[in-house]
Amino acid sequence: MRPELFRLGDVGFPAYFVLLLVGFLFAIAVGAATSRRMGINPDVIVDLGISMLIAGVLGGRLLHVIADGYFWDYVHLCTDPSQVNWPLEKAECLSKTYDGVWDAAKNVCHPKERDCLAWAKFWAGGLTYYGGLIAAVAVGWWQTRKEKLPLGKAADLAGFAIPVGLGFGRIGCLLAGCCFGAPCSLPWALSFPGRSSASEAQWKAHLLTSKYLPSLPVHPTQIYESLASLAIAAICMLWVFPRKRYDGHVFVVFAILYAIVRFFLEFLRRDDRGGFLALSTSQWISLVIAAAMIALHARLAQKTRLG
Repeated sequence: MRPELFRLGDVGFPAYFVLLLVGFLFAIAVGAATSRRMGINPDVIVDLGISMLIAGVLGGRLLHVIADGYFWDYVHLCTDPSQVNWPLEKAECLSKTYDGVWDAAKNVCHPKERDCLAWAKFWAGGLTYYGGLIAAVAVGWWQTRKEKLPLGKAADLAGFAIPVGLGFGRIGCLLAGCCFGAPCSLPWALSFPGRSSASEAQWKAHLLTSKYLPSLPVHPTQIYESLASLAIAAICMLWVFPRKRYDGHVFVVFAILYAIVRFFLEFLRRDDRGGFLALSTSQWISLVIAAAMIALHARLAQKTRLG
């Protein structure tokens, strides 16, 4: 596990954010190169991609804050840090790294200082993919109208560019130790080091006697999703794109395939998830997106047949 990919001076660069950024910059480059064959100015696609990337980061952060179960921690960090419990031992709590306040009565660590901007520090980790996708699509729709780009053609570029970026981003999740899976005994199961998110979650679930122990072997759900995303990108680029029946077809197929993959992968994940009625937030969003995209496909395919 390598939460920080590298450091410049005192500034650490989280693996997840760096690889997510690299992935989507690569995806923008792929989209710009392909746009030439579609008669679209690549410079416009680069501007569109950067706008969608920024919107995606902001949207991903907001949904994380609201739906992943940390909302009140961010509120209390600003209003009353004593209500925030850090899962640290006393020595760690009082170390220079954390500089917390040890509550001997409750045997927990609290932050010492208020931080009303903690919710906005996306570079420190905590981005939700679907929040990013929804925000990016909304900004993309607005900008295509502003630039008078064919919406369907631009969406088709995103249909294989987005999963390429996500394939890189999930490797960042693997290095950061987040988005881990359920314990398993499969030959390819991974064990994360002590004090990782997986170890802490298993300690809280009484599967480990200490969070400082390596985690039990778990499903590498980050690798599953990375491989699935790259496979979706290949299907959309090499199979669907040359055979598309209408503009926007590639994006519709991507959205449906990813929603299916994400829905089932959520059953294997064991990191903190928001949820309702036994399904996670991402599973509910997957169902809504799949249903909407299937309905859109039926409508656009019929419109194409009627000519």
